[in-house]
Amino acid sequence: MIVTFLGTGSGAPTLRRNVSAIALWFIQRGKWWLFDCGEGTQQQIMRSTLKLNQLEKIFITHLHGDHLYGLIGLLASRSLRGGALSPVTVYGPPGLDRYIEGVMMTSGVHLQYPLKVEIVSAGRQVMENGIAVECGEVSHRGHALAYAVVEPEQQGAFRQDLAKQAGIAPGPVYGRLKRGETVQLPDGRIVHGDAFIGPPQRGRKLVYSGDTAPCDTVVRLAGGADLLIHEATFAHAHLELAERSGHSTALQAAQIADSAKVHSLILTHFSPRYDGERAEVGMAELLSEAQSVFPNTRLAADFLSVPIRRNRMQDNEYSAGSTGDEAVKV
Repeated sequence: MIVTFLGTGSGAPTLRRNVSAIALWFIQRGKWWLFDCGEGTQQQIMRSTLKLNQLEKIFITHLHGDHLYGLIGLLASRSLRGGALSPVTVYGPPGLDRYIEGVMMTSGVHLQYPLKVEIVSAGRQVMENGIAVECGEVSHRGHALAYAVVEPEQQGAFRQDLAKQAGIAPGPVYGRLKRGETVQLPDGRIVHGDAFIGPPQRGRKLVYSGDTAPCDTVVRLAGGADLLIHEATFAHAHLELAERSGHSTALQAAQIADSAKVHSLILTHFSPRYDGERAEVGMAELLSEAQSVFPNTRLAADFLSVPIRRNRMQDNEYSAGSTGDEAVKV
């Protein structure tokens, strides 16, 4: 799985950051999902390596414009790609179906592929190819959701070292043992494949908060996650603004990550007030205050791509997208 940030700003797009949109690409399946779709998201997709015809699902956290206003344009543009297009399912809070239907009817949009809209609520689980997406109600104005993407547990790896210790020569028999079969060896011994399989590997887990003030829902959803993507609209120096608007500070997001015992935290949804050269409080300060609580924190940037690996033994490796300006450890 690879996460690509298509928009990391809040409120309105700037020259540095577009508004909210995050892609989750499943490499082996050649499909990807989109979380939120702010204005201009389709242009961001065109600047990335993502392909609209491989888009499978869209998850909307809430109905504020900076998370939603790019949706109809993206769906309409996908129809113009030509050829046979696979269906798309859009998930989101109450009112999303009326919004899509109303805009499409008023503007005369006719899609050349099946579109399904599903209204979801707290506790709802969506299943796709064994992957579960759980929804949780967060603390923001109106209905707002967070999403947890959880892979199923994977079979343990085949232990060639144990097979060699048992005097089993490499060959087709390794494949049979890896499948858990019982095998009779040339010397007459009978061995069971389960004895050469390592412990099951936990599935990867990604959590995206959307817009929210600090709340227990995100702590619960994010428990033990490989990666938490959490909004950090404000610096803690502007806590009053965060509380008034139902948002979080960078420090509060770090406290959520610490409480949930996640592996890695990436902050996003930054107010433009911190991104300019004349800003009294800059992005470095947001990062510093978060790292004071949760050291494995990074700031998102538009077009930053982050792999989520199954094997955390690679924690010392760094990776970033070709157009990202910051490496993120995951």
